[in-house]
Amino acid sequence: MSITLYRLEGCPFCEFVVDKLDELDLEYDSVWVEGPHSKRDEVKAITGQRQVPVVVDDDYGVSMSQSSRIFEFLETTYGDADSPEEVEAAF
Repeated sequence: MSITLYRLEGCPFCEFVVDKLDELDLEYDSVWVEGPHSKRDEVKAITGQRQVPVVVDDDYGVSMSQSSRIFEFLETTYGDADSPEEVEAAF
């Protein structure tokens, strides 16, 4: 699996990314993280911070956080958007 999503149960920003992955019919692995930020060492090792969601795409060598950035990456990499303006319009 080339895409891994680090997510927290009940996180609306994580669900936003899940919806985009599903919309694009992409396979991915979910890694569930714990609620307390102090217990998210695996996420911190990847991005330098403890915020979720985090997507790691091994095929493209990309690791990123922030749902809007992840959404833009997924749409421009795997979607039909031809320009950043089309991605912005999707929000």
